[in-house]
Amino acid sequence: MRLRWLTGLSVLIFTTAAMADDELRQPVRDLFYGEALFYAWQDDYFTAITRLDTELGQYYALDERQLDPFHLHIEQAEFSVGDLELSYRMHQRAGRALRAVMESHVSKPVRNEAAYRLAKILFQKNDPVNALHILQGIEGDLPEKVRVDEAFLRAQVYIATGKFSEAAQLLRELEDEEKLEGFSAYNLGIALLQNGQDKEGIIELDRVGHINSSDPAVLALRDKANLMLGYRMLDNSAPQLARQYLERVRLDGPFSNRALLGAGWVDVSLGNYQRALVPWSMLHKRRLTDASVQEALLAVPYAYGKLDVYGKSALLYGHAMDVFGNEVARLDASIKSIREGKFVQAMLREDNERDGNWLVNIRNLPESPETYYLLELLASHDFQEALKNYLDLAELRIKTADWLRNLVVYEEMIEIRRRYYTPLLPQVEKEFKALDSLIKLRLEQRERISQRLQGMLIARRPEYLALAEERAASDTLARLRVQLDANPQLNTDKTRERIRRLQGLLHWQVNTQYDKRLTETYEHLRLLDEHIYKLNKMYSSFIRTRLAATQSYEGYEIPIRQLRTRLQQTETRLNGIMARQGRMMEVMAINELENRRQKLEDYQIKARFALAESYDRATKKQQQEPEQKKP
Repeated sequence: MRLRWLTGLSVLIFTTAAMADDELRQPVRDLFYGEALFYAWQDDYFTAITRLDTELGQYYALDERQLDPFHLHIEQAEFSVGDLELSYRMHQRAGRALRAVMESHVSKPVRNEAAYRLAKILFQKNDPVNALHILQGIEGDLPEKVRVDEAFLRAQVYIATGKFSEAAQLLRELEDEEKLEGFSAYNLGIALLQNGQDKEGIIELDRVGHINSSDPAVLALRDKANLMLGYRMLDNSAPQLARQYLERVRLDGPFSNRALLGAGWVDVSLGNYQRALVPWSMLHKRRLTDASVQEALLAVPYAYGKLDVYGKSALLYGHAMDVFGNEVARLDASIKSIREGKFVQAMLREDNERDGNWLVNIRNLPESPETYYLLELLASHDFQEALKNYLDLAELRIKTADWLRNLVVYEEMIEIRRRYYTPLLPQVEKEFKALDSLIKLRLEQRERISQRLQGMLIARRPEYLALAEERAASDTLARLRVQLDANPQLNTDKTRERIRRLQGLLHWQVNTQYDKRLTETYEHLRLLDEHIYKLNKMYSSFIRTRLAATQSYEGYEIPIRQLRTRLQQTETRLNGIMARQGRMMEVMAINELENRRQKLEDYQIKARFALAESYDRATKKQQQEPEQKKP
C-alpha cells in the first residue's frame, strides 16, 4: 500500500535534519507521529520507520481522514519517511521513490531537488558516472536550501570522473560559503593538483592549512592538508618547506603520528640525525599497533647508527625485534581468534552500546586477541560499512525474536477476550433481537403516520385525527345503528334522531379541530423524530460495540499464523545473511592483519640485519679505539 503514496508524492525531498526551524517548532498534535519522531531524534531509525509506516498505512485506510489528528502532519510525515529510510541506508528503496518523483507531474524545483538527492545516493554508492548523468539532467532553479550542496556534490562528481577543470571552476565559486569552510578549498586544491596545476593546488591546500576553527572536522582537514603538503615537499626534495607544513599538524590530532614520522625524515634528509630523534622518540612511546610507531622503532636506532652510537643502536634494534616478534604473535592470535568466530561476537557484546559515538566507543573494548588491531581495521571505510550492516542485521534479529514472542502474548490476550465475551454475548444477542423487532415495528408505524400526514396535505381526512374516545364513541353509535336495523321495535324516530345528533356532534368536533390537531400531530411527529434519532444512534452504537467485541477476538488466527510464518522465514534468512556478512568481515579482518603481519616480518628481517651491522660497527669501533690511543 505504501508504494502507492511513495510514487505519488515527493517523499524524499525534505530531510528531517534540514527542516526549517519553524517546522520543528510546530507542536505535534498526533501522539503516534510524535512517538516516531521521538525514536528518530534518538537515531533509532528502524523503530521510527516501523512506527511511521504503520501510522501512514492506518491513516490511508480511514474513510474520514480529517477526523484523525495525524492529517495535520501528513505532508511532513510523508517527507520524513523517505529521510528516515535514507538515514537507515535503505538507498535502493529511497532511489526508487526519488525516480518516481522525477517521473511524476511535479514542479521543476521539486524534480530538481529529487534529482540532486538521487545523485547523492549514487555517489555515496560509488557510482559517480550515473550520478553525473542525473546531475546533468537538472534544468532550471533549485530550492535555495540545497543550492550549495548540489554545487559541491557536482564538483565532487567531476573530480571522481576526471573532470578536474570543471570541478575547479565550481569550487572557486564555493570558497566563500561558510558551511563548506575548508572543504571547498581542500577539494579545489586536490582538483588543481590532479589537473597538473601544482602551484595553484599547493596554494589552495596551504590556505586550508592556515584555517582557524573550533570544528573538529575542519581541524582534522587542516591537519590532513598540512600532512599532504609536507610529504609532497619531502618527496620533491624540499625538506625545509616540508618541515614548515608538518609542524602545523596538531600533536593530539588523528594525523599526528604520520606527521611526527615525516618530521623525523625531514631532519634525516637535512643530515640532522640528532634533531630527528626528537619527533621519533615521541613517536616511539605511542601505541604500538600504529604503523607509524612501528616504523619509528626502526627509525630511532637508524638515527643512532648515523650518529655512531652503535651500542645503543644495537640495543634498540634488539628491542624492535622483540616488539615485532610480540606483535606478530599477537597478530597470529588475533587471526586464530577471528577464525574461531570470536571477532563478530565481540562486536555484539552488550556493553558495546550503539549510539552516535559507537565507532569511537569501540576503543573501550578489551584488548583480547580478536580486538587487538580493531582500530586500525575500522580505519577502512569498507570495513566500517560492513560492520554497520552486521550490527543492523543483529538488531533486526533481536527485533524479530521479540516480535515472535509478542505474538504469543497477543494470542493470550485474544483468548482472554474470547473467554470473557463468549458467555455474555448470547444473552445480549437475545435481548437485542427482541428490542430490535420492537424498534422495527415502531419505525414502521411512524412511517405510516408520516405517509398519512403527507396525504392529508392534499386531501382533508379529519377522521384520521379523531381521538381515541371519539373513535370509541363513533364505533358505539355505529353498533347501535346496526342493532336498530336488526330490531324494528326499537327503531323509533326519537332514537334515530338522537343517534344522528350524537354523530353530528362528533363530526362537528372532529372537523372544527382539524387544523389544530394537524399542527399538533406534526409537532408530535417532530418530537418523535428526535427520539428516533437518539434511538438510532444508540442502536448504531450498540452494533459497533457488539461488532468490536466480536472482532476483538475473532479473525486473528490466520493473520497471526501468517505473521509467525513470515517472521520465522525472516529469522532464518537473517541468520544466513548474518553468517555471510560475518564471514566477509572476518575475511576482511584476516586479510588486513596478514598484511600487517607481513609488514612486521619484513621489519623483523630489516632489524635483524641492522642489528648485525650495528654489532659489527660497534666491535670495529671498540677495536679502533685502543689503536688510536697508542702513541
